[in-house]
Parts: sequence; structure tokens; C-alpha cells
Amino acid sequence: MDTQSKSPSRPDPSTGDFYISAATSAAERRPPRALKHGDTFAVFDDNGDVTGGDLGPAGLYYRDTRHLSHFVVSLDGDRPLLLSSTVRDDNAVLSVDLANPDLHRGGRLTLPRDTIHIRRTAFLWRGACYLRLAVHNFDRQPRSIRLGLEFAADFRDLFEIRGSVRERRGTLAIERHSASTVVMRYRGLDDVVRTTRLDFAPAANRLTDDAAEYDLTLAPGERASFFLTVRCDADTPARPNAFFGAMRAARRDQRAATSRAAVIDGSNAVLNRILCRSVADIYMLLTDTPEGAYPYAGIPWFSTPFGRDGIITALELLWFDPAIAKGVLRFLAATQADHVDPEHAAQPGKILHEMRQGEMARLGEVPFGRYYGTVDATPLFVLLAGRYFARTDDRETIKALWPHIDAALRWIDRDGDPDRDGFVEYAAVPGKGLFNQGWKDSEDAISHADGTLAHGAIALCEVQAYVYGAKRAAAAICRTLGMEARAAELEDAAQALRRRFDAAFWCEDLGTYALALDGDKRPCRVVSSNAGHALFAGIAEPSRARQVAASLLGRESFSGWGVRTLAASARRYNPMSYHNGSVWPHDNALVALGLARYGLKREALAIFDALFAAVQHMDLLRPPELFCGFPRRHGVGPTRYPVACSPQAWASATPLALVEACLGLHCDSIRGEIRLENPILPQAVEELRLRRVRIGDGEVDLLLRRHDGEVAVTVLRRHGDIRVIVVN
Repeated sequence: MDTQSKSPSRPDPSTGDFYISAATSAAERRPPRALKHGDTFAVFDDNGDVTGGDLGPAGLYYRDTRHLSHFVVSLDGDRPLLLSSTVRDDNAVLSVDLANPDLHRGGRLTLPRDTIHIRRTAFLWRGACYLRLAVHNFDRQPRSIRLGLEFAADFRDLFEIRGSVRERRGTLAIERHSASTVVMRYRGLDDVVRTTRLDFAPAANRLTDDAAEYDLTLAPGERASFFLTVRCDADTPARPNAFFGAMRAARRDQRAATSRAAVIDGSNAVLNRILCRSVADIYMLLTDTPEGAYPYAGIPWFSTPFGRDGIITALELLWFDPAIAKGVLRFLAATQADHVDPEHAAQPGKILHEMRQGEMARLGEVPFGRYYGTVDATPLFVLLAGRYFARTDDRETIKALWPHIDAALRWIDRDGDPDRDGFVEYAAVPGKGLFNQGWKDSEDAISHADGTLAHGAIALCEVQAYVYGAKRAAAAICRTLGMEARAAELEDAAQALRRRFDAAFWCEDLGTYALALDGDKRPCRVVSSNAGHALFAGIAEPSRARQVAASLLGRESFSGWGVRTLAASARRYNPMSYHNGSVWPHDNALVALGLARYGLKREALAIFDALFAAVQHMDLLRPPELFCGFPRRHGVGPTRYPVACSPQAWASATPLALVEACLGLHCDSIRGEIRLENPILPQAVEELRLRRVRIGDGEVDLLLRRHDGEVAVTVLRRHGDIRVIVVN
């Protein structure tokens, strides 16, 4: 039956194999406090506790397994009162201030509230969570109180917490080695033993399999400190006084990671705080691998390498810290598929989608141990390689990567285009991974104007744009490396694709490009943000750019907080959906970069202003993975999405990419120059400073200041032979 003749219907997204369940809304609870270091991350509530039940995201995680599922501090059996809760600006430490509630015994008040203060400090370092409870008696008389710490580890796989149901699980055993140590061991069905070791200092007065208790008597003004080290997959005792040494090492490591990056600040204090939080989030999400640092996608659901996410994050940050792109390229080259594996959607030359290390991935209960079911990561890999080369002139790295770039190009032309129509496409295999394989990978994300879903081999709008950009980038690499014939071949192929793309995807009546072509080569004639990616990669004909911009910034697409993934005019529009009407910061960043590429700076600035306003309503001034696409209303902030990751790498990189778009900033190490094309500043920002922008072995500091309606650029400091070119 022709699917287009069916009446439009809304699929049940919960039938998807990898749907993330939401038993409660984010609006029902305060935003969680997240920490991360390496392969370990933690999600606490605002008290610093781990609560929420089996399917809540709270906990301490290591390599896709929850190693601490419950952790609650109490005073005489009651939960303390929250005074304040924050994560330091550098994301190194969670700091929580608590006080005792009114405590009663035998029907009478024995301890008035706000007598005992607890300063709670937590941080992560090398597979361990370090906690300190500093207890202070502010009364003028001695006070006795019981400090309790409840704990549990369920060792659930992250996909279980996301909602996957398992009929069988492994076995759990708990050992108490002394009054100061509890070890919980879980032998999974994959026969791997995972452990959580808790070391208390000093030793508890009472220690059971799930709780520690201290009996305190504090003199007036007296303080006492208690330490707990929770280590994942470690059996040896924690070192005495490990807390302070590990904290110094964690903060030193964080400072070292950011020292190579540029520095940005300006005259607007709120923007400075947003940029500070974004940079801290980016470097918290970076994880060292043998090939270099890689930005894990996001907390809690995606704290692992994702090909597409890592590449787009690196592209957004290329001007700011190109070393991130180097780590991404090297890691993805090392994990590039070299054989056919239908179970994991692998084909020679294809770039990784996702890699997992948990029990369910090891058993094949989910296909994501090393999964390649993405259609866009491969051309994006080549595109990033070309832009990284132009940014750094790092010939040694590019020469080492060339065999992988070449393999990716071969995949684009062969397995990526099985029907040889000149478009890269994907076709879902039922029961084997993701149904949709672009960045909008929800099962209902690709639809026709009447609301019916696209079927068959689907060619996405933005994927063709990435292929165009990839071939042009590879051509530039070839010219530099002396492969002139291959360069000409790639350039010709890119221009031919541009002509085919315009003929097949352009919808004159919509004033934009179709979302996709379905398996019958019928265009999905809906207005979506994907068309903005055509501007980002440069495949759009210049004559089309203003029409595309008008469709993106019109009332149906622009919520006032940003560009929606799907226009309100579409049959499947739902501002609360994951991909059919929500607003994604990284998506908007790429759209803004695309608008700037075609000289549409005012339109790019409109996106900057919208997201700048939206982020001011977010906890910790942190751009989330996405938020709902309801229209902006006076005096009301944007509506949160219930299971959005926060922080999310490509969202955290968005403010820096928006700065790049508004300034028209281009860093070219091959030419030894920094170009600023028609720079523009938001109305709320009078001046902006960029410091330590590196080109080759040199670096510059720049000051941009609004003057008489234009932006003046001043070179404050220059080291090395770098040209600064301003085009107005």
C-alpha cells in the first residue's frame, strides 16, 4: 500500500527500542548537579544526595554502569535543610550548605533548626567520588547528634535506567571489611565483576551493608570533618588524606586542559558568565583517550563517545581550541570500520556513531558496543579534517589521517550511495539499531507534508550538504599534498552534487529545501531547520540563501528563543517533541554559522540574541541539549524539555560558535591570517575581547568595540607573523 495515501497519524514513540522514558518531569524537581571526570560521572540532587528510585538518572556511573544508586545524608534520621547548592564555575567541585531541621524527641523540641551547619563537598577524580562533610555547631552549648549516611549500589546498565527492561540480571554480594570499608560486588551476565568500594574516615560508630552512623558531640563552635571515598572497580584501600590531594590534582588537571585555549570576555557580565560556564562544561566533558581528548556527548544519557556529536562540537570550537578537533579526528580514525558487520551497521570506511562499555552492550542486548548506524558522521569526519587543516596547517596529522579520509570518501561514493543516484542515504534494518540515522534520529522525525513518515532509503537534506563540504575540504587537502588530479576530481564531484541537490531538494513554494527524499525519491516538503545546515556547509546556491533565511526566521520556524527543528506549519509539529518542533542550541549554532557564511549577519545575530536570552533562564546559565519550542511570551522563560541532557557538549559549544558567526571569524594557519568579515556585536555587548587566539606558533589578542554603529577591531597584542584582516 502507498504510505502516502494513509491518513496522517502520530506514532507511539515509546515503541522505539531506545526511547528514553520519563516518569517525572524536570519541572517537578530542581535541576540536578552533575560532575564528570574521565569515564566517571555523577548526578546528584540539590542536597548532594542520590535519590529518585530505580529509573531516575541520579547516581554515580562508571563506564555505563551505575555504581552508586542511593546515597542520603541525615541528622537524627531527618533530611537536613538546604541552604545553598552550586557547582563551582570551573565544574571541579559541588558545594552544598545544609542545616539541621527542627528535631524532636519524645514530643519536644531538642534541637532548633539552623543550629548545626554542614558544608558538603564532592568531586570526581580518576574513577572515584570524593566526599567531605564538615559539621559545625553554632550553638553556645554542646550538642549531640547522629550523622547518618545511607548507601546502595544497583549496578544497573545505563540503558536499563533509560527504560529498557531486562528479564535477568547478575548477582550482587556485599562485604564489610572493617568498620570503615564496604565493598559491593556485582557479577554481570557478561561474567564481568564490577565493584563499588566505600572507605569511611574516620571509621563509623556503626556500619551495616547499607548505612554508616556517627555519634557526634560537638562543643560550642566546634567543627568535625568526615570523609568518604567511593571508588569504582577498585579493591585497594583509599590512601589516608586522599581527599585534599585528589582535589588539588583535579583542579590542576582542569587548569592545564584549558590553558591551550583562547580566552573570551566582554562588557556584558551575564554573557561572561555564560561563556565561563560553557567553557567549563566543555572541558569537563572532555575525556582523555590514547588518541587525544574527546568530548563525551552529554550527561546523563550520552556520557560516551558519539561520532557526530564529537565532530560537531569540534567544529563549533575550532577557532577556540583546535586541539579538540585533533583528538576527535584521531579517535574516530582509530575506531573507523574496516569490515562489514550488519549487526552493528559497520561498513569499510564508515565512522563510528556510538561506543558503549556496559553489560548490555557487551551481551549484545543493545547494539551500541561499537555501533556505526549513522549516515552523517562519515562526511562530517572529512569536513572536520579539512577545516582542522586550514585552521592549523598540521600536515603531519593530516598525512597520518589521509588513509582514513580516503576510506571515508570511498564509503560516501559506494556503500553510502547504494543506488548510485548521487545522494548519500540510509535504510533502516528492523530490529537492528536506529530507524533514522541523521542527527534527528527519532522514529517520527522524517515526515511528509501530510504527516506520514518517510520510508525506504532516505536521503537527508543536511547529509548532502555535509558531503558537498567534505569533498571540497578533501580537495583542498589534496591540493596542498600535491594530489592535483584527485583534487580536481573531488571539486568536480562537489559541484555536480550541488546542481543535483538544488534540482531535487529545492521547494520554491516553501522557499526552502526539502527535509529529505524518501525511498521513492519524493521530497519531504516540510519546513525544517535542516535547511540551515545547507547554508552551513555551503551547498546552497547563493540566490537561495535569503529565502532560506526568511523561512528559518519566520514566525512558523522561529520561536523567539531560537529556530525550531520543525516549523509550526508542519502536520507533525509538536513543541514538546524531541525533534519535531523543539529548539536545539547546537542546531541554531550551525544555522547561524551558515547565515554568516552567506553574509546574513543580522539574521545570525537574531539567533544569538534569542539564545542569549533563553540561556539566562537556565540553571547555572547552562545551555541544555534542547528545550521546548513554544512561542516566546513576555515575562516568561522558555519551557524545559523533561529528559534533556545538561551539560551536553555541542550545546555547551554553542555560545562560542555564535560568537564566531557574529564576528565572521576565520582563522587560517595556512595563510597565517585571522579574518573578521563584517563583524557585528549584540546590542547588549559594547565590547568583546579575544585573547590567546593562536595561529601556528603565534597568537594575538583582539578588542572589538562598537563605534558609530560599526564594530572597530584593535590588535592589543601580537606574537609572531599573523595578519589580522577586517572586511566591512
